[in-house]
Amino acid sequence: MMKKNLCLQQGHRQDMLSETFWLMSFFESASLIGSQVLSNWLIGNNVDKNMASHSTAAIFLATIAVVCLLRGWTETPQKVALKEYRASFSTYVFGDKRIWLLVWAQACLHFSVAVFWILWAPTIVADGREVHLGLIYPCFLGSRMLGSTIFPWLISGLSSLRTEDCLVFAFIIMGLVLSITAYDYQEIGVLVTLFCIFHAGLGMIFPSLARLRTMYVPNALRGGMISLSQAPANAAILLFLVQGKYYNNIGNSTIIAFAALGLFTAAGCMHVLKRWGKQPYQNWHKL
Repeated sequence: MMKKNLCLQQGHRQDMLSETFWLMSFFESASLIGSQVLSNWLIGNNVDKNMASHSTAAIFLATIAVVCLLRGWTETPQKVALKEYRASFSTYVFGDKRIWLLVWAQACLHFSVAVFWILWAPTIVADGREVHLGLIYPCFLGSRMLGSTIFPWLISGLSSLRTEDCLVFAFIIMGLVLSITAYDYQEIGVLVTLFCIFHAGLGMIFPSLARLRTMYVPNALRGGMISLSQAPANAAILLFLVQGKYYNNIGNSTIIAFAALGLFTAAGCMHVLKRWGKQPYQNWHKL
């Protein structure tokens, strides 16, 4: 009975974490749409004024956010010695191959997202076409919100798919989207549809990876693990930007193709993680 009660408590925490992950992704996209609406309104009503008025509004909103964060912060900061943290990081992160798979998948995702946001506008207007980029941007964010709402349905008791299975499918679909974009320029409608599919995949992948991090990475080490995954991605972004934009040695299509290749390797990592991962998944809805 005690074991069952403990499982129920853990199941409640697991459900709450999963709900938090997809809600954070959902409201992040919603806040970005709201900020764009506010910025467009400020620019539209202050065309003849300088940027000082816009900067004042941004500073005011940032100050409100900092105040709300400080007033709502209830946790007591924990001080950990650097030597102790390094030992724990070496043991739990460097010593676990499953976490390395997560690190690589997260690095590939970070690289592909950065490449997309740098090259999506040049790709759409590559043939000199005139489009309203400000109207297309909210479509991407709306697609991401839609993808994040799919996440709780996939991990609920109604679906037999594991998180790794969902990530494999999502990474493959996103890789195919970038592959089509890299070597076959399409009409505006087709390109926007492909990019919306890409962002729907992002909306599902972000909370899914966060859920896997809670399973394999201790809470105190997750920040370091995320930083570890961003290091090779940022190095690759810098390399491609220097070679592609400064020296003109690499074309945009090649950069997008490398991002697609990274997403395919991330799908392979999730497939291997499923084989090496925790078996079986405990269904908290049935406990």
